[in-house]
Amino acid sequence: MAAPEERDLTQEQTEKLLQFQDLTGIESMDQCRHTLEQHNWNIEAAVQDRLNEQEGVPSVFNPPPSRPLQVNTADHRIYSYVVSRPQPRGLLGWGYYLIMLPFRFTYYTILDIFRFALRFIRPDPRSRVTDPVGDIVSFMHSFEEKYGRAHPVFYQGTYSQALNDAKRELRFLLVYLHGDDHQDSDEFCRTTLCAPEVISLINTRMLFWACSTNKPEGYRVSQALRENTYPFLAMIMLKDRRMTVVGRLEGLIQPDDLINQLTFIMDANQTYLVSERLEREERNQTQVLRQQQDEAYLASLRADQEKERKKREERERKRRKEEEVQQQKLAEERRRRNLQEEKERKLECLPPEPSPDDPESVKIIFKLPNDSRVERRFHFSQSLTVIENYLLFLQVIHDFLFSLKESPEKFQIEANFPRRVLPCTPSEEWPNPPTLQEAGLSHTEVLFVQDLTDE
Repeated sequence: MAAPEERDLTQEQTEKLLQFQDLTGIESMDQCRHTLEQHNWNIEAAVQDRLNEQEGVPSVFNPPPSRPLQVNTADHRIYSYVVSRPQPRGLLGWGYYLIMLPFRFTYYTILDIFRFALRFIRPDPRSRVTDPVGDIVSFMHSFEEKYGRAHPVFYQGTYSQALNDAKRELRFLLVYLHGDDHQDSDEFCRTTLCAPEVISLINTRMLFWACSTNKPEGYRVSQALRENTYPFLAMIMLKDRRMTVVGRLEGLIQPDDLINQLTFIMDANQTYLVSERLEREERNQTQVLRQQQDEAYLASLRADQEKERKKREERERKRRKEEEVQQQKLAEERRRRNLQEEKERKLECLPPEPSPDDPESVKIIFKLPNDSRVERRFHFSQSLTVIENYLLFLQVIHDFLFSLKESPEKFQIEANFPRRVLPCTPSEEWPNPPTLQEAGLSHTEVLFVQDLTDE
């Protein structure tokens, strides 16, 4: 079942209503319908109006006041200047006017009836804006073909773009709506709009946007500005932070009069632009100052973060170094403990020392690297293996020296006559170390212990 606000709507209007709601995000269906009805169900114009409002531009599609406001710039009302057609003079003028009046009345009446009837047959093609920039360019080309290239510089963009540029640059925007069918449009373009002094004023002091009302883009703007007659000019500017129409000029106006009117409007509203420039400059300075403060804060923050990072890295480096030192100490302690345990084990495994009167004993004096001397007796003709530990004889000498606290961790034993290194440990050359007798030692020997720890 359709919602109450969608009753009495055609299928096409219902589709436009839903589409407009999707495009604008307006939740109230009544507001969507009211907006579309204001724009004669022209969804493009309604959406554009909504976008203008979101950009801070006043709604240009709202109905105008019932009559133009009188000149009162101090009261912030729109300056309206309407040039009426001159009254006929003399008998000849009044006679021509009275003769042409029925024909003119009939022509415009029939034309209005035809247009009104045509709307029932098919929608006005101008209500659908498909290529607004193309409409502007097409009007500019047709204008130059008819009136020449000596004209004010046309703004080659849409009406919304012209509003945005005028707002951004804080400039006046002069809008001209060209009525192709109006009797005064041709004369206005030839004698007034293309006058050198008018061209100089417009090009130097304002943006100029123009379009024909026969074009969809021009028709859309005419629906927004609601002109009463042609030629029509509207002066728009940023006022109180909103794009506002501050002047309306209608009718066939002469060049000098147009210059005076435009100058009057600009002089009367120049203070608003000056105030806006000062406010914008102050906002820019405030923004620049805030940006500089933010940059200084970020730079200080980055410097503090860098210092903190270096401190963390230094603490981490010290921690790792302390851990390495501690691990080295632990490893050295384990090594020393293992070494001491090995010395004690070697000492326990040594065979007993023979007595001095034992004929099979040999006295060996060991000269240690620290110049200290140690002597001990060993069995001269002892077999290659000793007791249950199966220690080789020369290896017994090596184990004895190893068990001493004064001996180095790694060493070799040397004899002097002849000078040689005794094979006290198994090697490729001596898989089984020999006995003292096989090594060629006498009953009394002096052997030298050489430190190999650092090699």
